[in-house]
Amino acid sequence: MAQWECVVHLDTAYLQKVDDLYSDEAFPMDVRHYLALWIESQDWVKATQDESLASVLFHILLENLDNQYSYFSQTEGSFLQQCNIRKFKQNFQAVYQEEPRSLARVICMLLAQEKEIIREAQLAEKVQMLQVQPSQMELDNQRNMERKFVDLRSRVQEMDQSVKLLEEQQDEFDFRYKIHLQEGEQGNNGMKYLQELLNKLDASRKNCLARMRELLSEGDALLNFMVNEELRDWTRRQQKACIGAPEDVSLDVLENWFTVEAECLFHLRRFLKKLEELCGKVTYERDPFKVEQPDLQKQVDHLLTTLLKSAFVVEKQPIMPQGKGPLVLRTSVQFSVKTRLLVKFPELNHSMKVTAVIDRDVVKEKGYRRFNILGTSSKALTMSETSSSGMVAEFRHLTLKEQKAGGGGKGCGEGTLSVTEELHILSFETHFNLHGLSVDIQASSLPVVIISNSSQQQSAWASILWFNTLCSDPKNLSFFSSPMMATWAQFSDMLSWQFQGNTKRGLNDDQKLMIAHKLFGRQPSYDNCLIPWARFSKENLPDVNFSFCAWIDGILTLVKSYLEDLWNDGYIMGFVSKKKEKTLLKGRLAGTFLLRFSESCRDGAITFSWVEHLDNGKANVRSVKPFTKQELSQIPFSEVIHHFQILVAENVPENPLHYLYPDIPKDDAFGKYYAQSNQGEESRMKAYLGTRLIVVCPENTTDVQTPAPADTEHLEEGVQMSASFSAQMPAPEADFSLAIGDFELMPTELLLADNPGNGIEPSNVLLNDPLMPTPSDFPTLEASLLYDEPTLQFHDLTEDGMWPLVSEAHGQQAGYSVPPILLQ
Repeated sequence: MAQWECVVHLDTAYLQKVDDLYSDEAFPMDVRHYLALWIESQDWVKATQDESLASVLFHILLENLDNQYSYFSQTEGSFLQQCNIRKFKQNFQAVYQEEPRSLARVICMLLAQEKEIIREAQLAEKVQMLQVQPSQMELDNQRNMERKFVDLRSRVQEMDQSVKLLEEQQDEFDFRYKIHLQEGEQGNNGMKYLQELLNKLDASRKNCLARMRELLSEGDALLNFMVNEELRDWTRRQQKACIGAPEDVSLDVLENWFTVEAECLFHLRRFLKKLEELCGKVTYERDPFKVEQPDLQKQVDHLLTTLLKSAFVVEKQPIMPQGKGPLVLRTSVQFSVKTRLLVKFPELNHSMKVTAVIDRDVVKEKGYRRFNILGTSSKALTMSETSSSGMVAEFRHLTLKEQKAGGGGKGCGEGTLSVTEELHILSFETHFNLHGLSVDIQASSLPVVIISNSSQQQSAWASILWFNTLCSDPKNLSFFSSPMMATWAQFSDMLSWQFQGNTKRGLNDDQKLMIAHKLFGRQPSYDNCLIPWARFSKENLPDVNFSFCAWIDGILTLVKSYLEDLWNDGYIMGFVSKKKEKTLLKGRLAGTFLLRFSESCRDGAITFSWVEHLDNGKANVRSVKPFTKQELSQIPFSEVIHHFQILVAENVPENPLHYLYPDIPKDDAFGKYYAQSNQGEESRMKAYLGTRLIVVCPENTTDVQTPAPADTEHLEEGVQMSASFSAQMPAPEADFSLAIGDFELMPTELLLADNPGNGIEPSNVLLNDPLMPTPSDFPTLEASLLYDEPTLQFHDLTEDGMWPLVSEAHGQQAGYSVPPILLQ
């Protein structure tokens, strides 16, 4: 895009700067506008030094003004433009007729100032495009680097003019020298003039080389910054992003910097080739080109090679469509991966082939497995069609197959590491060839764990978490031979990233503190606490037969599948021990409840506990049996809280849940979910009856005392809540138990939406409703259905495994039997 075209498209704030630039009338903006293309195509820098060239350009300028005047004279309504053009020409003649080089200097200054304004506008636009809002220091550093790259490009463009001037200067000396030889001039004046020309040529060559050295030095510093700082930081951010951290892994800024640097270095390489040609035409004793040009050529080639080898990266790490996350691959299951060249050269579109290989640098350890890559393992680097990003090669259908071991068996049975601790690397190779520069380049993925069975996925993901949390060397394949321990700060951040990566909310400080207490007990500070790899992934937690990572993984799956909205809204306290929940609830209003994760369920479960105040003034904390994915897949948890009831005195049903901890009214917190879940329930029930099902249980008439917290640290007690809104009285402690006979089994009420009268029409009700518990969930026990007459008894299931149906009897209401609820 022409420079003036860039100017006229600037934002208002920058257009004001342009207006201020042309405010002194030294060179009218109208002339700049009407003659923009001609002005930008002339060598005004040379004209400031060459009187004859300045004079020629001055007279051409006047001729162009005459042409513009003629154009306006033929255009209707352009009288004012005509007058202005005539006035501009007269002013130019009055001011610059005798000194045309002054006009050249003015135009040079204006063009340079325009470039600076454009640079500022482009920098502001690039900063605004960043995906993550940078801090003020990061913003300042970003602007500073942008200025450096813009300055490098500008100085290289100026170098182009210097090389052209040097070539013209050499051509003049060569012409004069050949004329001198042909005419055989012997006078001192002729030789003296040639000597002056040669001295000027020598000075120009030395000056050109000095500027070349400066540009290469600046390019070296910028390249070192990009490769050793920015690219390394991006790699570390990508590691964290792979395990859920909210990191910016955009490559657009880096791609722009790499492309600018590569373009500038290729320009310098071309200039040095030109200098080599000039040296071949004209040389002399102590010619600086002969001494310095070869070394500068080697230096620029080295910088370009380093840049290109660093510019090829894996933009999206290997990932399976249904995996827990990236970097865990399963044999015979397709995965995808995307590479990107951060140097955007359109002329290379489709010309570079990228080939995928695995374990290019083979690990020579006994039992280390070997794999083959199947599928389309070669792709062309192409210009991206969906975004502004440059050269990409995306592999979408690769699979891995394990090689047979030498003894005829498969795998790593004799390996020192387990399958889920064995790390492998995918590599991507291609060849760069442009402008005479040929370089083999390679990109590597982060280490991947390869499994052969879905049961290994949880342990494999734990390895990926541990490695990318603690190891900043992405090629350290022997990491798990002696894995590092994690500090509490590293470990807690990693756990928080898991929740933030799967939902929109990480762990808050209170939740982190609760987990630290679970792992280390009470400590004045957890800053110096260390977690070994085995304690995270292999050792079982106290009183259960599963590890910490299995427990967290189960909770994550539960939250992601069934509780994400409640978690994102901050309504689930989650990580609360039973001792801590009693401390939190006892000082609160009656009916205050909190939601916490089960400590004794491997696959993830959630429960709620509430406080009630007894007549004697004591506070009693009760809990329901935790809900797992089996229950939550049929009943939204918000609906459980909404409809949960127990039978208190005189068999009156009552919902004991009133305030979400600390004091949020239940309906204020969960009300927005009721309508959604009710709609879903209505649609599911539509195939049967338009009913609303509520199952209640009787309240025990005796007082229930809460024992000392230490006695129930690892127990999951009490009130059983089934998947159909049924509930059971709590049996929270060892000294409190109820026999089955203490429960009076109530008939389920079926309240018709269409007929809210005193009963329902006689009907058979199917018991295979998805909202109802199945017979397999409960043993067959004797129970009574309450009717006026007769009393019906049953002891056995029907042949098809269903609970027996009760048809119309003596004109009474029909219903169905409800499976009894047992103490757990």
